[in-house]
Amino acid sequence: MKYIDVQNLTFYYGEEPVLEDISYSIEPGEFVILTGENGAAKSTLIKNTLGLLKPAEGDVNISPTNIEGNPLKIGYSPQQIASFNAGFPSTVLELVQSGRFNQGKWFKRLSKVDHEHVEKALRSVSMWDMRNKRIGELSGGQKQRICLARIFASDPDLFILDEPTTGMDEASRRNFYRLLRHSSHVHQKAILMITHDHDDIKEYMDRHIQLVRKEDTEWRCFHMTS
Repeated sequence: MKYIDVQNLTFYYGEEPVLEDISYSIEPGEFVILTGENGAAKSTLIKNTLGLLKPAEGDVNISPTNIEGNPLKIGYSPQQIASFNAGFPSTVLELVQSGRFNQGKWFKRLSKVDHEHVEKALRSVSMWDMRNKRIGELSGGQKQRICLARIFASDPDLFILDEPTTGMDEASRRNFYRLLRHSSHVHQKAILMITHDHDDIKEYMDRHIQLVRKEDTEWRCFHMTS
């Protein structure tokens, strides 16, 4: 079963090809990283995959269900997700708790299981002790962590993470990678993560997909290797 199946995707900005003939897939239980040089259209590929951009050619299929037959839940963390200003009214705990609300059910009473998910998510990014702080009081790196905690609290089947460790120190990054490996291998989550730090993640990942510049053109055309 594939949660993501992309075949022969091509995408243009204006008249210029940015991605050309891209094929890749992600299965449950896999922790996959996506790398490439600056300008290699990694985020653009993710947005095409999620339907935020429309490819010129090719097929993009995201499974409607998870391995248990329930509707597939996706947790997406774009670049610069932590763009809260100092006046943001929520506390850390309130923001992460909102990840437990189902669509259209913003005011439900949280259960014991909900609270356990929230605490586990905050502890996983070393932010439980700061749960009562206001969002605006946090540093950029701390905001990034709680955004990731909110995604983990929502318990998605498929994680799509774009440079999620920005602002984390080495110890925090390694703890985060261990969490992702545990989520994929033990809980059969599918994880696709864009990263530059592929050297210190090798012992945790299952597969490496790389966007590579074609040698015979001056345009930004790329293909996949794995």
